[in-house]
Amino acid sequence: MITVTRDQMRAMDRVAIEEYGVPGVVLMENAGRACLEETLALRGREEGPVLILAGRGNNGGDGFVVARHLLGREIPFRLAFFGDLDGVDASTDAGVNLFVLLKSSVTIPEIRKDTPAKRLDALFDGASVVVDALLGTGAAGAPRPPYDEAIERANGSTAPVCAVDAPSGLDCDTGEAPGAAINADVTVTFGFAKQGFARQRGPELCGRVVVADIGLPPAAVQKVLGD
Repeated sequence: MITVTRDQMRAMDRVAIEEYGVPGVVLMENAGRACLEETLALRGREEGPVLILAGRGNNGGDGFVVARHLLGREIPFRLAFFGDLDGVDASTDAGVNLFVLLKSSVTIPEIRKDTPAKRLDALFDGASVVVDALLGTGAAGAPRPPYDEAIERANGSTAPVCAVDAPSGLDCDTGEAPGAAINADVTVTFGFAKQGFARQRGPELCGRVVVADIGLPPAAVQKVLGD
């Protein structure tokens, strides 16, 4: 299996968007759909809501795509955003998907450092699946509050966890996890598996790895990875 670093993956995304004209929102849509399918497989016949933990940036945007499709399928879900919704630029790929949810009157609680513990606990109550769209492959170092608190609750939950691109808290290059880290049942990663998935704590934290094709042009891939 070909594995790549975070910088190689970023380069492929950039080349696909800037040189081959693939809209970033299309790549995000494909990524979110792949996560949706694995999330529904984990949910099975459970009736509880899907809990989506969305961080800032594209990882959270993938979570917004999952939420949008759950809404369309009338599958119950809870979506929590870790940050200030007003800080999301509506022109970004994540902002486009967030705007649809807000216009659809979806309630999205904002989680901050001062969010009461009981409010976090309530998010996980009765959840059938947890979708980890918190930090993704770009994060490095130990997760800070409130991310670490959410990660600990996800790991303590009886619900299976689907990690978006990489388990939050795992360094996708080194496989190290210097702080709290999601212990995923399934990791849906995009384009290629990341090198850290096979190193250090990677195998333990990733669970089953699903490599999703998000529509990167082969020429864009070849330009970054060569032959």
